[in-house]
Amino acid sequence: MESRMTATQTPAAVALARSGVAVDVAIDVTTDVVLDGVWGTILDLLAALTGFEIIGLPFMQRAYLAAICIAIIGPLVGSFLVHREMAMIGDTLAHSAFAGVAAGLFVNAALSLTVSPLLTALVVAAVAALAVQALVDYAGAYRDTSLAIVLTGSFAVGSVLVTATDGGIAVGISAYLFGSLATVTRANAAVLLAMTVVVVTVVAVAYRPLVYVTFDEVGARAVGLDVTRYSQLLAVLTAVVVVAAMQIMGVILVAAMLVIPVAAATPIRGFPRSIAAAVAAGFVATILGVTLSYWYDVAAGGTIVLVAIGVYALSRAAVLANRRRVV
Repeated sequence: MESRMTATQTPAAVALARSGVAVDVAIDVTTDVVLDGVWGTILDLLAALTGFEIIGLPFMQRAYLAAICIAIIGPLVGSFLVHREMAMIGDTLAHSAFAGVAAGLFVNAALSLTVSPLLTALVVAAVAALAVQALVDYAGAYRDTSLAIVLTGSFAVGSVLVTATDGGIAVGISAYLFGSLATVTRANAAVLLAMTVVVVTVVAVAYRPLVYVTFDEVGARAVGLDVTRYSQLLAVLTAVVVVAAMQIMGVILVAAMLVIPVAAATPIRGFPRSIAAAVAAGFVATILGVTLSYWYDVAAGGTIVLVAIGVYALSRAAVLANRRRVV
């Protein structure tokens, strides 16, 4: 028989604690099944068949999973941003995420808590995304002005928090600034996978209104669509992508996956096909970038961006070559 409840333990508190334990167990089991039972088994098999040993390494398996997730959600959301001429919002929210990471590390250092920096980064980036939209809609600020205000303000907050601890959290924050393959833990990979499912699901459900708002905002208002709500939704989705990609790309380069693969796919006609092409370009950039970063022991984020730029250059060269043939 279970021990008696203390005076401070109410039945509701016990039930809540048990439900929390049940949720944690369910998450652990799901993570084991997905990462080890499915993903790990597939890559172990590929490693055995191809002799490509690095895909059999557990930390590289997590890095490849993160890379694939980034390759999907980055260009997916970025396609809407680029066509709305809001490409720089990714950079703004990346700096906001930097402030969120600094806030999480500061709270942990000052109060001896164990708050996840990724969670605080997501919250701060989402709030910043809504702040950008609010400045545009209600304060009368131009879009680039609102982006500049939020970007500089967020970075200022982050820098103040870093120096407030006499540099004590500077070491911890460096991994988020530049990204790292080693920082992708099993828990991070599971969270990133969940974020990817959420982003893809939301975009699929709201696809038609988002397209309408993206290409004909005036017409969308005329037919009764809540343009502000969908703009806020897109901004929050961008915040999710930024925080998700931050683990590998780092804050400094995270906006690249929202823009460069989309730019590489611009010659493709038809919005759905251009999204598919952008995701394909993202796959090439992230998978090849992660592999090269391991081989040459260089920064993963920078390598991914350079490969993405190479894909963009090849895309433009193909367009120019095709034009010469036509002429």
